Order: sequence, then structure tokens, then C-alpha cells
Amino acid sequence: MEAIEIECRLQSPTRRLPKLAKPAPIQLRMRNRQNKPDTSALLSVRDLSISFAPGGNVLERVSFDVRPGKTVALVGESGSGKTLSCRSIIQLLPKNAQITSGTIEYRKGDSLIEPLKLRGQALRDLRGSEISMIFQEPMRSLSPLHTIGDQVGEVLSLHSRMSRSEIHENVIAAFARVGFPDPERAFKSYPFELSGGMRQRAMIAMAIIGQPQVLIADEPTTALDVTTQATVLGLLRTLQRETGMAMILVTHDLGVVANMADDVVVMERGRVVEAAPLRLVLGDPRHSYTRRLIAAAPMIPEDPAPRKEAVAPDVLLEMRNISKTFTMRAARPWSTPVLVRAVQDFNLDVPRNTTVAIVGESGSGKTTCARIALGAMPADDGAFIRYNSKKCAPIDVHDLTPSTRKPFQLLAQMVFQDPYSTLNPRMRVRETLFEPMEIHRKGTRAEREARAEELLVQVGLSPVMLGRYPHAFSGGQRQRLSIARALMMGPEFLVCDEPTSALDVSVQEQVLALLEELQEQMGLSYLFISHDLAVVARIADEVAVMRRGLVVEQGPPDLLFCNPTHPYTRALIAAQPEPDVNRPIDLDAVSRGAGDPSQWPEAFRFEAGDVPPLRSVEDNHMVRQHG
Repeated sequence: MEAIEIECRLQSPTRRLPKLAKPAPIQLRMRNRQNKPDTSALLSVRDLSISFAPGGNVLERVSFDVRPGKTVALVGESGSGKTLSCRSIIQLLPKNAQITSGTIEYRKGDSLIEPLKLRGQALRDLRGSEISMIFQEPMRSLSPLHTIGDQVGEVLSLHSRMSRSEIHENVIAAFARVGFPDPERAFKSYPFELSGGMRQRAMIAMAIIGQPQVLIADEPTTALDVTTQATVLGLLRTLQRETGMAMILVTHDLGVVANMADDVVVMERGRVVEAAPLRLVLGDPRHSYTRRLIAAAPMIPEDPAPRKEAVAPDVLLEMRNISKTFTMRAARPWSTPVLVRAVQDFNLDVPRNTTVAIVGESGSGKTTCARIALGAMPADDGAFIRYNSKKCAPIDVHDLTPSTRKPFQLLAQMVFQDPYSTLNPRMRVRETLFEPMEIHRKGTRAEREARAEELLVQVGLSPVMLGRYPHAFSGGQRQRLSIARALMMGPEFLVCDEPTSALDVSVQEQVLALLEELQEQMGLSYLFISHDLAVVARIADEVAVMRRGLVVEQGPPDLLFCNPTHPYTRALIAAQPEPDVNRPIDLDAVSRGAGDPSQWPEAFRFEAGDVPPLRSVEDNHMVRQHG
């Protein structure tokens, strides 16, 4: 597209928008075919079409309006065009993307700005200060070479005249608002030193610190646990009330939509199929695609079905007396290093052919326990981890040697949270799937090819995809590739670390069904790590709830979800968003259970290092409480 000069009216003085009366509700349930701009809107997108190659548009005549202080939710599956529509607003499209039709208008006071025509400094002034964006994958968006504090503070350096001390003060305040437990430590940390949830909080802080008029939130809570998600959603709502900020919320979680949106735009395959106020879309959906999305939304059932009872002696993995202490670098070179107790007195059994889930917030120790279970990280002295395989003699994972490590790796594998970062972008699918067999020197090339084709079919993909690169797949397809790669060596045990957290609801349902089908066909056992209680209620046979390195409640889902006893477990359930406008998240209940343990009821308090033991409250249901 040729450069277009900026109109001189952009240079005129501006003032804030006056408070506007709420416009009449949208009358049309399908997209507005007249496409007349709403003069009261802060941002208007009209007839936007985008193509990547001649002959067809991937985005077809998309239109929506964003009003001051209101939230518009763009909802749909991966590949429906939600993110592409939003990126076009601030010209962050791929190089091969061509805008074939449409206009975008942003009203700044009395001025009318067309973002698609901006170039140079005018475009930079728009980004960050007027329109800001929270990106979905923080690890790809944050620089690994700079501290989190410097990256967030750069927004203020570019768009304000604050001193270094003022920037530092504002960044620390932003970190505290988005839920960092130690803002000063986060300021000095690098992205790789933070968990996925913490990195997402940093991205949110970066987006809101410039106090933009329009915030584009692209899956802003995907990587967050439910309590932090509830806090962040409450924060965004508060910011809207205080600043009049408008928001475009891109999400696949209809529970988040029910708690945040004023208007909903449902997209399928690059087109708007339904647009209406929130209550109409969730309460009376007209389009079949909208009804399918609502039906696929995960919810904690009121009466979870009892799971199959595991045979006690047939335990695949035993974990006893697991603790893990990390030594963190001090703030100053001459200071004493800080010891962090990530896991304390963790005990767990994984019976054969079952799924045991570990649930908790970011930093609770879930992934640390999973890595220790696989021998990828040593536990503190005194730990006992035994893997009882039917294919070989029992393996003491806590005492692996080079001669026993490789046989164990053939039996136990891991499916990671972010398939995009774990799949080599320079390797085709064929090479990615062959790699485990090459490392262990298993099979001829023909046997590897046959094994790869067989597994692709089993995970719901086509063998013709072997020649493609990871970037050519959607998020759900990449997760299926990760599962196929983990299964190449025929393991008995899989650790699934948040395998569905970044997937939209319909793809999430497909992946969970796939895991259940593979478990039945291959006799697999899963250690399932998640912050989503609705997913855990669906797939788990046993659930352990962790907080700050301790298991606070444990039991089968039909007991734990129907009779939650510990205040933290109750907070997790209260924080779970549901696609029902009449059942909003109870932030008070979340803050009571997920807050300071000294504020819990006396029977559950941790005071002066006095940690209560796990006690049985009913059959197979354990709670950490004083006697």
C-alpha cells in the first residue's frame, strides 16, 4: 500500500471526549450490512477485508464500533480473524498482508484519525499512548536481553518526559496493581526468570502504564491462573471506570466475556456472524456457530461424575518427601543469597491408567513437582521417587544415573504448555517427530516415517503435514504435534503441563477428548498440570490443590468440587468464570481465600511457620488443617 500523507487536521489541538449518552442497543443480530459509522464511537472499523494472496480474503468485510468506556469482545475459534482485525488497527500486520478494503477511524477529541494512513512518528505516537495492546504470547513479545522493569518503563520513556526515578516509581506501582507479589524483584528480573503467568502480568502492566484511550487485549488472561485472572479482570474494569478507557477483548473464554463485555462480536472464518449486546448473545444466541461455542464452554459441574477407583497396589509413580529449595541471586553482589522454598513435603501417587491433576496458581510449585517427577530437576535431600514400569525393573528417579536415565526417558515424556516455543521453527514436522527416535537410535528411516504417519492420524492430523513447518499450523494443531512427538517412543507416562491453556474452547474440548482416547487405547497415565478447574473436573481421577509449595487439599473431583473445605480451594472455584451474565465472579470470595493465610479461619492458618498437616475429612478427601 502506498504511503498516504497525514491530513493536517491531525496536528490541531485536541481535547478529551465529553461524556456521551449511551447509544441505543444494536438491533441487528447479524453484522450491520449498511455499515454506517457510529458517530458516538471512539473507534470504528468498517468493511475491513484483508488478503494474504490474490484470489481470496482471509478477513471479509468486518465491521464493529468501540464506545468510550465500554468493552467489545471479539469471540471465535483460532483462525477466525479476531487478532488480525485488532492488529490492523495499529498496523502490526504481517508483511504479506494486504488490506483490500475498509476504513478504521479513531476519534481523538475533535480530530478524526485514520490509523491505516499514519506513518512514522504519527504512528508511533498513536501506539502505546492512544491505543495499546496486550499480546497473547508474552515470551515472544518480551526481549530476553532486558529486565522486565526496563521494558515496561520504556513506554514512559517514549511517551512522557518523566525522570528515571519517576519512571521507576510508576513501573513499581503498575507491577503492584497487576498482582506481582514482589514488584521490586520483578523490576530487576529477566523474562526467563518469571513463570508464564508472571510474564503475562508484565505484558498487562506494559499496556496499561501509558493510560491509553483504547486497550486491545488479545487473550490477556490465557496464561493466568483463575484467581489472578479474576484479579486482573477486576483491575481492567476498575481502570475503565477511572479513565473512561475503551477495550477490545479478544478471547475464546465465554466466561471472561460474561464478566467483561458490553457488546459481543462473534467471528467465524474471517466473517462476523453475530453481533449484539452481551445479554442477547449469551442469553438468546441466534447463529448456530454461537450456540456451538456456548455449548463447548467448560464449566465445573455441580455433581462431577465419580471416577474409576484406582487399585492401590498398582501405582506407577510414587513421590515421597519431596521438597525443593532454590537459591536466588541477591539484589547486591555482596548480599546473602535468598533461599526460596518452592515445594515442601509433597507426597503423591499416580496409579496406572489414571489421571492425577495438580491445580494451583502460578508459582505454587506445580511445574517444579512435574519436573522432579521426570528427573529433569533434582529434589532436596531425602526425597524418594520410584517409577514402577511393567517393561523393566523399578527405577529410582531420585537417583538416576547416565545408564538408567535413557531407559526412563523412553517411558516418561512431557507435553509442554507453549507448543510454539517447544517446536523448533527451523525443523519440519517430519524432522521434529523423527528426533526422539534418532536420539535413542531406534528404527530405520522407513520405520520412523511409518511411526510418524501413524501418530499424526491418531492425534487427528494428516500424514501430508509431515513436510510443513510449525508456523503453518494453528495453536490447537501445534499442541497435537507436541502430543504426537511425546508419544513417538511409546511412553507409559505423560506429564501434561497446561496443555490446553492457550486453546480456544472447541479445540480445548478436542484435545481433552484426544487425551482421554489415547489413555484408553494405550493405557497411558497422566500427571496433569492446570489452573483451570473446569478442565480438571473433566479429565482428572484425583486432584491435588497446591498453594505456595504445599498441597492444601486433595481428593477425587466428585468430593473435592462438591464439598470444598479449604478456603483456597473455595477461592479457586469462586474465581472460575462461567458463561452466564447472572453469575459474575465473586471477587470478595476470591480475595478471602487467595489472600494472606493469616486471614483464613483459625483451623487453616499458617502462623509462625506452623504448617498444619493433611488430615482426612472423608474417604480419600484430605485437607491441610489443624486438629
